[in-house]
Amino acid sequence: MDFFNELKILSSGYASFDYEEIGYEPSLLKKLDIYLNGKIVEELSLITHASQVEKIGRTMCLRLKECIDSQLFQISIQACTDGKKVVARENIKALRKDVAAKLYGGDVTRRMKLLQRQKEGKKNMRMIGDVQIPRNTFINILKR
Repeated sequence: MDFFNELKILSSGYASFDYEEIGYEPSLLKKLDIYLNGKIVEELSLITHASQVEKIGRTMCLRLKECIDSQLFQISIQACTDGKKVVARENIKALRKDVAAKLYGGDVTRRMKLLQRQKEGKKNMRMIGDVQIPRNTFINILKR
């Protein structure tokens, strides 16, 4: 809504509003970086006021968590400021396959061995795996 228009309507045209610019004031700004699995996503970095860093970082992490699909490995989303100071963090859980489903009865150590092997494979995938963010995800995150 237009402030001046509302002022004229409420006062039947008799009121006016006057202001002067006093110049700029210094403000404490911080750069907020978004990391996916420890790798920075430059497209989502932004500069914001220091009082808003946590709030904006948390909302960005939650939006990313909603928009990014689950992978075969866990994805960590971090909002960091001042280099590596983490202000917000979210995790996207890995998709799991029930590797022990085909084992009926038998030795427990066999099941533990399969689960351990799956755990090691997930760890390797996380180190090698790269999270691709679709273009429409960027648009959806920045649109809100």
